[in-house]
Amino acid sequence: MTLLTSILSRFLFVVAFALAGLGAWEHLARLLHYTVVRGHYDPWRLLEYSAVALLFVIALQLREIKLAKR
Repeated sequence: MTLLTSILSRFLFVVAFALAGLGAWEHLARLLHYTVVRGHYDPWRLLEYSAVALLFVIALQLREIKLAKR
């Protein structure tokens, strides 16, 4: 179970990092009147999704710490 939790945590961290990077890139592209995701997602919405994914990563890490203390 800890292996699955660790893999899920790492995957969500990479996804959150990619979403944050894409959101920042999209914000810069919109300043130059271009778009990366063709207007389907607002840059702030991508950053919100990134924050939610990081929240799950934090929860998974805290759960692993709690189980390791037992």
